[in-house]
Amino acid sequence: MYNVAIVGAGPAGIFAALEITKLKPDWKVILIEKGQKIEKRKCLLREGWEKCPSCKKCGLLCGWGGAGAFSDGKLTLTPDVGGHLVDYMSREKVEDLIGYSDDLYLKFGATDEVFGTDKAVFREIERQAALAELKLVHSPVRHLGTERSLDVLKAMQDYLDEKITILNNVSAQSLIVECEQVKGIVLDNGETIKAEYTIIAPGREGADWLTKEFDKNKIGFVNNAVDVGVRVELPAPVFEPLTSKLYESKLVYYSPTFGDEVRTFCMNPNGEVVQENYNGISTVNGHSYAEKTTNNTNFALLVSKKFTEPFKEPIAYGQHVASLANMLAGGVLVQRFGDLLDGRRSTPERIKSSIITPTLTCATPGDLSLVIPYRQMLSIIEMIYALDKIAPGTASRYTLLYGIEVKFYSARVKLTNELETEGVKNLFAIGDGAGVTRGLIQASASGIHAARTICSR
Repeated sequence: MYNVAIVGAGPAGIFAALEITKLKPDWKVILIEKGQKIEKRKCLLREGWEKCPSCKKCGLLCGWGGAGAFSDGKLTLTPDVGGHLVDYMSREKVEDLIGYSDDLYLKFGATDEVFGTDKAVFREIERQAALAELKLVHSPVRHLGTERSLDVLKAMQDYLDEKITILNNVSAQSLIVECEQVKGIVLDNGETIKAEYTIIAPGREGADWLTKEFDKNKIGFVNNAVDVGVRVELPAPVFEPLTSKLYESKLVYYSPTFGDEVRTFCMNPNGEVVQENYNGISTVNGHSYAEKTTNNTNFALLVSKKFTEPFKEPIAYGQHVASLANMLAGGVLVQRFGDLLDGRRSTPERIKSSIITPTLTCATPGDLSLVIPYRQMLSIIEMIYALDKIAPGTASRYTLLYGIEVKFYSARVKLTNELETEGVKNLFAIGDGAGVTRGLIQASASGIHAARTICSR
């Protein structure tokens, strides 16, 4: 019998555990993670495999630290980016939680440098963006880099390993709910974990499981926007005037044809494009490091579309679009921007005769217009032309587009302001998998908030 059971050892689950052990050091806490310990996580593609073997548990997505462990470790220190916590509490409280979470990252070894704090520089870039009909979101960023992110998360793992019970390579199979109150969880090995409180923090990798399990227990959802798009790769000097000052430029554009929101996401100066495996579906992402650099910069362009009733399967929609690319390419597709405009597929010869060397060498040259719906594709093209006005060279015929990039955090659980589920007592849902957040720092903050609520009861 535990006081608290936590499902998922991503930033949300980790920070919930850190706060509970601080406020209630005598409590019994168990943290369940379906992947490996952080030091055992690996990606075979990075170890020399020519093609992604589609591991049952993707080393980039599963394990201690969640998908955030192998990201480039960007902490975006503002309530305006990376989640919806301001829908549950005041902006001032979210800012306090972000500051508190940031201090914890520093305590466990995060770097001191924060980009984007010079207001005069921000205002000048904001002016340039406005002239191109782009909105620049003020978002100070603390950048750890992938290798430092691993070190910080390893320090958290070692710290908690002495204070709580941690289970790795075990999945939550189902919730135990009696009389509208959670009593614990059943694991895939048949073991039953009983707990007074349960926190569900499965990340994007576990969002599909969360949706099905909560639906079974009649816990409601609301649809977030579906984010589908591409990852753009171009020479680092193209965006260097922005990345050298802000590191990550959070830019929002409303396409003139359809009025849909298009935004930059996860910008990686001198970084690399990577392939991920989401339940057998290959998707694309980007990383950057503190020490190792490439000659390219990459970022996602995501088109956000909120569907109305009777639509209620945003994750399945994203999976379907990504699976089309897999069907054509056997994995990730890559296409030159010029080939897309000319209505022709890219070929290995055309990719080779470019000024850009792809960092994801296993991507298959092809035609993204056969995969991405016309509405989203046109909005992406219009966004690229807008970006070209503040970063000339973005709309180069050599610019590479990888697909599909899709974010599986679209179904948002109906929660109280304390992040407790409506209808089932003592059950909390936090982080990206619950649709509450979509970034490291707000996911961490959501864990702190749920932990404080539990400890105050």
